[in-house]
Amino acid sequence: MKVTPEVLQQCFIGLNAKVTKSSNPEYVSINGKVIDETRNTLVLLHEEKEKSIIKDVAVFQFTLPDGTVVEIEGKSIVGRPENRVKKKVKRRW
Repeated sequence: MKVTPEVLQQCFIGLNAKVTKSSNPEYVSINGKVIDETRNTLVLLHEEKEKSIIKDVAVFQFTLPDGTVVEIEGKSIVGRPENRVKKKVKRRW
């Protein structure tokens, strides 16, 4: 699925996420529910432990509430979640 501006502007807390690619090999294949989001990190509940993943170095695969799976580069979601929801996204495709 193409990543649209509407997908980038939604809140990711509560969604299931998986790290598919990362420049840090320890992050790859971490998956779980997003329990918190800060300006530069996503916190996932992975195997009953909280794992903080830096957004800038990872590519995430999110499962949306309707069952759609989207892959989003972390660089495109860096920023405070409350500001990202309001921000207009420039199309890069």
